[in-house]
Amino acid sequence: MSSIKKIQVTFDCADPERVARFWCEVLGYVAPEPPEGFATWAAFWDTQEPEARGAWFACSDPTGAGPRLYFQRVPEGKVVKNRVHLDVRAGTGLVGDERLAVLEAEAKRLIALGATHVLTQHADEENESCITLQDIEGNEFCLD
Repeated sequence: MSSIKKIQVTFDCADPERVARFWCEVLGYVAPEPPEGFATWAAFWDTQEPEARGAWFACSDPTGAGPRLYFQRVPEGKVVKNRVHLDVRAGTGLVGDERLAVLEAEAKRLIALGATHVLTQHADEENESCITLQDIEGNEFCLD
């Protein structure tokens, strides 16, 4: 029988630190301290070869419960819909109008951080409401 492993979720993006810091705000995650001997990440990146500067960044759940998020710079931009996306569980346990109000309030906060609203799906006989957004580089995610 195999054991369960921790996972890391990796994002391809143009500006890893910018996208990572957006997700820190969304999820309450924290960015790592700069490497030993450096006061800031900018000071560290200044010591790297030009093509390596800012090539990656990461953030993690300060409680250790959630997966680490890793952001890596790629040359191409996003072209099509994500095949995998994050569901940010903002309305867990809530139903109806109360759930929608919580989701809308969280969407408003994230839009102020640079997210873009894509779609609000209202509750029906089978599903509760959810809101689809895009992060600052166009990656879709859901508030549910």
